Amino acid sequence: MLRVPFEKMHREFERILREVGLSGNRASLCARILAENSLVGVSSHGLNRFPQFVDAIRRGIVKVDAEPVKLEALGAWERWNGNSGLGPLNAVSCTKRSMELAREYGIGCVALNNTNHWMRGGTYGWMAAEAGFQLLCWTNTKPNMPPWGARGNRLGNNPLVIAVPRKDGHVILDMAMSQYSYGNLETFERYGKKLQVYGGFDTNGQMTKDPSAIIESARPFPIGFWKGSGLALVLDLMAALLSGGLTTVQIGRKSEEYDVSQVFIAFDISKSNRSELINEIVDEVIEDMHSAGQLSKQEEILYPGERALGVRNENLRKGIPVDESVWQEVLNM
Repeated sequence: MLRVPFEKMHREFERILREVGLSGNRASLCARILAENSLVGVSSHGLNRFPQFVDAIRRGIVKVDAEPVKLEALGAWERWNGNSGLGPLNAVSCTKRSMELAREYGIGCVALNNTNHWMRGGTYGWMAAEAGFQLLCWTNTKPNMPPWGARGNRLGNNPLVIAVPRKDGHVILDMAMSQYSYGNLETFERYGKKLQVYGGFDTNGQMTKDPSAIIESARPFPIGFWKGSGLALVLDLMAALLSGGLTTVQIGRKSEEYDVSQVFIAFDISKSNRSELINEIVDEVIEDMHSAGQLSKQEEILYPGERALGVRNENLRKGIPVDESVWQEVLNM
């Protein structure tokens, strides 16, 4: 497989983003976020999504010059309007603001309406953990998952991120409410691979490991079946109510997904009288989990975020593996 150095991918992304209207640091930061998504092995929200990202800008769905504006301050909780701006940059801004509030109050919540796809939610978890903060954040989406026991899509797969800082490798949970995110399904489909476990229904209502069949039916499983179904619903409600933004139902009435609702909650754990024990506590939990004993040599025991660290280091050394056709499309843009 063709491998591309990270800095080359970053430069190409930045070049194109400048051409479609992003200026200076905004172009560089947005390009870095998208390139780093591929660097850690999430090309579905990096290189492979980049042409769609640029197309949304060109069609005016995403407003390149728009920046978030504070609507309401309620102590440690603030409501902001994303003004249909760039999802990744809006999310960076709100993550930073939630940490500023947490420095003041111990906890900070920024609820954001009228924003766009944030790409890889884990980006903001890593950002907060690097600064020493715990972070809980999530987004709603268009209806792209059926409630458990239903045929029609009424729920979003509403990605959720939980970040815990750790000296020897941050713990970052980044997951959709569907067993496999649509990005993962597209990646499996692109490389002609079957899913490891059943991921949804085909058009005949049969459980399947075929990503193409699940994409065609648009019926992925919620994680934990009825449990994931319920969690997706309440995340949507909380995002819309806290931000004053749109619900999944309302987003679904649009021609495509935009103006979603998101929440960013940061915790400044350094304010706790147990802050000096943070690494000791987290290390003990990780070491205990690693000692559980593998079922097989093929099944690794990894904490959330551990695989991403390994992939990142490998791709920095060797270059990022890319789909040659997508990379060529980007070079030609």
